[in-house]
Amino acid sequence: SFAAMAPVKFDDIPKVATEVLNDDYQVSGYVLKAKQKTKMGNSVLSTQVDFQDKGTATPAKLAWKIPAPLATFGMGGHCIDKLEMDKAGKFKLETTSSYQNYPGLKVNCKSDLVDKSSISVGCTYTGLKDTQLKFEGRLFRQKDMSQVCNGEATYSFCPAATCGLKFNGLILGGLLPDVGLRLVSGPLFCSVLAKEEFKSFSAAAHYKANPDLRCAAVCNYSKKGTNVTVGCSYKGLYKVKVTQDQTISCSAKHAVAKGFTLLGGASYSVPKGWQPELRLAAQHRVSRRARRASSLSLLHI
Repeated sequence: SFAAMAPVKFDDIPKVATEVLNDDYQVSGYVLKAKQKTKMGNSVLSTQVDFQDKGTATPAKLAWKIPAPLATFGMGGHCIDKLEMDKAGKFKLETTSSYQNYPGLKVNCKSDLVDKSSISVGCTYTGLKDTQLKFEGRLFRQKDMSQVCNGEATYSFCPAATCGLKFNGLILGGLLPDVGLRLVSGPLFCSVLAKEEFKSFSAAAHYKANPDLRCAAVCNYSKKGTNVTVGCSYKGLYKVKVTQDQTISCSAKHAVAKGFTLLGGASYSVPKGWQPELRLAAQHRVSRRARRASSLSLLHI
C-alpha cells in the first residue's frame, strides 16, 4: 500500500501511474551515456553521445552538476543543478539556492547563457503545512504573455488526497488555469488533470496487486481524439504496455553483475506489421561506490 503522499509538483500528480507506462521504454536510437562523480565538491559530470546522427559530426552533450560550488567560501546553500552544452552547441544553466533564515524557500535561476531574455528567476516554497508553491518569471520583457510568468500550487488536504493548479501569464487575460487531483487508498491510486481551459483531460489509474506486480492505465482526451494506454510492471524489471493504436511495447532489465545492468526493449505495431515497427534497445550501466563513481549506458536498435 502507498504511504500518505506529500504535495508534489503539478506535472508529477499522475507520476505513480505514468512511471509504469513511460520509464525504461527506450526503444530507438544509438546513445552512449556516461556519468562520473568527481572529488571536486562531489561534482557530477554527465556525457551523452548520439551515434549515427547525420546532422552533427560529433553529436555529444555534456552536463555538470555541482552541489556546492561556493562551499569553500562558507556558502553551502547554493547548487548548480545543470550546466549543459548539447550537440548543437547550445547552453543551459540551472541553479538553486536555499537560505537557513528562510526554511522551506528555494530560489532558482535559469538561462541559456546567450540571450538575456531567456533569464528567469523563480522560487519554490514548502514552508506551509501540506503545501507546495512555485513561481517563475522572466526578468526581461517577453512578447508572448505565456512566457512572462508561470506558477503552480499543490495542497494535500488529507493524507490520501492532493489537488493542484498551474497557470501562466495569460491568466491575467482571463485564461483558466490547469487543475489536477490525485487520490490514494491502499493499493489503489488515481489522478485526473484538466488542461487547455478544460478542453483536454488526462485520467490515470494504478493498482499495486502485490509487492512485485504493478498495473497502470492512462486515458488522454482532447479535440484531437482519445488515446488509451495500459501496462504492467513486474519487480520493476519486466514491463509491457499496449496503446490504443495497437502498438505493443515491452522491456526487460537484467543485472549481469553488481553495478552492471542490461536493459532491452522492443515494440510491435499490429496494423503495420512487425518489420516496419521493430525497435530494439539495450542499455549498459557501470557504477562504483568509491571516490570516483561512474556509470555507462548504451542504447541501440
